[in-house]
Amino acid sequence: MPTSLRPPSRSRVRRAWDGLRGGRPPTDGGDDPAPDPAVFDLVADPFAGIDDAHDRLRALEQLFYERGDRRGPFLVIYSRVTAEVGRAIEAGEFADPAWVESYLVTFADLYRQALLRFETGDLETLADPWQVAFESAARGDCLVAQDAVLGINAHVNYDLALALSLVGVDPDRETKYADHCAVNDVLGRLVDEVQDRLADRYAPGISHVDESLGRLDEALAYVALAEGRDSAWRVAVALADSRLGVRRTAALWFLRTSATGIAYFLLGSTVSDRLHEALRDVERGPRRADD
Repeated sequence: MPTSLRPPSRSRVRRAWDGLRGGRPPTDGGDDPAPDPAVFDLVADPFAGIDDAHDRLRALEQLFYERGDRRGPFLVIYSRVTAEVGRAIEAGEFADPAWVESYLVTFADLYRQALLRFETGDLETLADPWQVAFESAARGDCLVAQDAVLGINAHVNYDLALALSLVGVDPDRETKYADHCAVNDVLGRLVDEVQDRLADRYAPGISHVDESLGRLDEALAYVALAEGRDSAWRVAVALADSRLGVRRTAALWFLRTSATGIAYFLLGSTVSDRLHEALRDVERGPRRADD
């Protein structure tokens, strides 16, 4: 069956139900915080192009790393992805490079907008999956892997369909879909590199995560980029084919609730203190004899 016509997987429908049951993340009801000037300066204006997006994403990642801000692990991955897709565009790896460039910048700008809303306390318009990710990072009680994958979930399982809808999947939908899939090849080249960088900057033991994470490992597999990106394309097609009406409303509802449900699922290891601490020890890596 063509990918644009395939129904959502059962697991994704189940996550939509989890998101519906979880509801909108609560807010503290306090005054809106003043934005951090250093962060605000980097996210206040729309990205002007790939180089601008990459430079500011890298600057944010470095800022968060220096401050111990747990929004950094996601950017370790995402800033590198943005650079590599930009390089692939220059190398002629896509049939419609202008469309891929617009898609890449629009996608990055949705992250910028989400971060800006969080920094300025605009939680009413901040998407639920991003609120879960940013507030979990602010608490600092998640695993590094959780912080990274919560960001990936919000960006791939929520933002990506919106980015595709904004840049358009038509005309020549088949060519655009082929380019969308070609991005998966670029991402596949980066897996080992970004894992090593994440281990180097945040969690030395993360190379052992696949062997030890239990339920979280299942979650990491679930939000594998190829599956999430394919689902994003299907939602974007549904939005393109239904500018108005019930189908469009249902697609947007499904997008939000399923991504939120996945976010709650990714936080699953925190329900057991013993499990959570065991996984944190894995991330820290083997202890030295003199520790």
